[in-house]
Amino acid sequence: MNAPNRYELYVLEEGERPVEVTEDTKIPNAATIKIVKQDHTLANLLRSQLLSMPQVLFAGYKVPHPLQPYFLLKIQTDGSMTPTQVLETACTKLIGTLATLEAKFKREFTFKDVDGGVQEDAYGAPVAAGNFEGSSYVDLF
Repeated sequence: MNAPNRYELYVLEEGERPVEVTEDTKIPNAATIKIVKQDHTLANLLRSQLLSMPQVLFAGYKVPHPLQPYFLLKIQTDGSMTPTQVLETACTKLIGTLATLEAKFKREFTFKDVDGGVQEDAYGAPVAAGNFEGSSYVDLF
């Protein structure tokens, strides 16, 4: 099989750098950032966060090949901040957003435990204590 071993998709090899920044010589205030051992999940989160910032003129990413665990993130700014500074700011904001999401998620489960132990089916209808046939996933919607 030509797929790499699973650990090679997320474990950095000795001496391997997780982030490499290459300044663009043709486009002003632009850089291409290679982030290794990551995929579309992080790339799309970063792109979305970067595009919400007023200093960013362009942000996009590509995964050159699905069997190679890295992506290239292209950032162009208006010149008030460098692409590296904008990326650091975006990462900080993204970490804050995810921490808020985690806190809200944990708070909702705390409320569920306090509610009195009424078991519900997947659609929110109360179920008798011994007849719960729920699934093992969490239905958030």
